Amino acid sequence: MTSGFDINCCGHGLQLGKVEITRVQDYYGPGFISNFMFPEVRPEMFEAHKDWLVPTFYNPESDKITSTIHSWLVRTEHHTILIDGCVGNHKERPHNERFNMRNEPWLERLARAGARPEEVDFVMCTHLHADHVGWNTRLVDGRWVPTFPNAKYIFSRKEFERWDTRRPDYVHTTAEENVFEDSILPIAEAGQMLLVEDGYTVDDLLTVESAIGHTPGHAKIRLKDQHHHALFCGDVIHHPIQLPYPEVWSRFDDDRVKALETRLAVLNECVDHNILMLPMHFAEPFVCRIKHNPERTGHPSFLPIWGP
Repeated sequence: MTSGFDINCCGHGLQLGKVEITRVQDYYGPGFISNFMFPEVRPEMFEAHKDWLVPTFYNPESDKITSTIHSWLVRTEHHTILIDGCVGNHKERPHNERFNMRNEPWLERLARAGARPEEVDFVMCTHLHADHVGWNTRLVDGRWVPTFPNAKYIFSRKEFERWDTRRPDYVHTTAEENVFEDSILPIAEAGQMLLVEDGYTVDDLLTVESAIGHTPGHAKIRLKDQHHHALFCGDVIHHPIQLPYPEVWSRFDDDRVKALETRLAVLNECVDHNILMLPMHFAEPFVCRIKHNPERTGHPSFLPIWGP
């Protein structure tokens, strides 16, 4: 990573123009078995790039990918903004042991990053999966209440409608059991939810843009400040193996064809315009720029340029 930058919660953040960005960690460690997460990934894919994938991003002994789950704390001249809310504490997630009934010091890490819950003005969610909305709420006297009492929570309208369990057309997903009830609905009931369409902008700096495929209403969040350009890409891409092999799809993609189209569009744009990509699940150094991979011909392929 470029010398002088520390985007961990105890550092001073990454400065892009007048915007400061700090990573607030909720989980860092072993993730899923590789071909559980990515059903069509093959061992030779990891082998071909082991010089940079192993051991930071992949453990060959356990065949597990390394995963991080974090929020991005963004401070502009006018507002304090949180992008994605991680897993949360005390949430019943019976189908995922790593997410179930956790008790982690995420709020303390947020404080070390320089923000108390009441100082957050906006919470922007790329999508509404369990590991992106958990800290939207916290348990107080047996009730789920908004963690950020003064914030507006920005959700894609299409994404909210997809996960609204009250709708007659709701499609049940085992991995997302209880998420709407404990991490999304309490925000709506508190009057803090703001449902937005493609193009909604905060501070003329952060713009919500459609990036569908992983979920029907998934969004990426574009940051443009002076000469600086970055993308908070949510789950458009989960793991660095999807850079040289973008066709590798995630088990949790709702529509893997559209997810691939979106992933290729984002990666090509990052190459063409030298955009900094800020994923939600990449291990250290957490962020990267993108270049084309000249060694793989006949297929779209990319490589990371690590750091800001």
